[in-house]
Amino acid sequence: MILDKELQFSDAQAFAASGNSSVVSLGAASKLFAGEPMVVVINVVVAADAGSGDETYAFALQTDDAVGFPSATELASRSISRTILTAGSQHTIAVPVELSSEGFLRLALTLGGTTPSITIDAHLVPQSFVDKYTTYPDNSTIS
Repeated sequence: MILDKELQFSDAQAFAASGNSSVVSLGAASKLFAGEPMVVVINVVVAADAGSGDETYAFALQTDDAVGFPSATELASRSISRTILTAGSQHTIAVPVELSSEGFLRLALTLGGTTPSITIDAHLVPQSFVDKYTTYPDNSTIS
């Protein structure tokens, strides 16, 4: 599958505290949501830390009309258990069909607990890509 770099939120982005992905500017692509349903695909590059047992991981898709996100609006969110955020795992957040994007999107991560950390890739893709979307750890051999 070919991924569009313009719709990429994170590329091996490491989080050790709450933070935000890169901003995706929809520009003329705001009509992107008029056709096929879209999803945010989160691929775990480095597994979520679960060492203390109290770590929490929440992901939220946000929109705003300004690139600096002074008044972000949450479109969709998902809390994912640390036990399934393993390296190579894939998770999705459905983008609401009635999406009213203000032109800019980002993925906000809220990490909690004693020692949370995770490294992810994240993209905005059509729903039909999800079944065809396969990820492999860096430097892996596929035979």
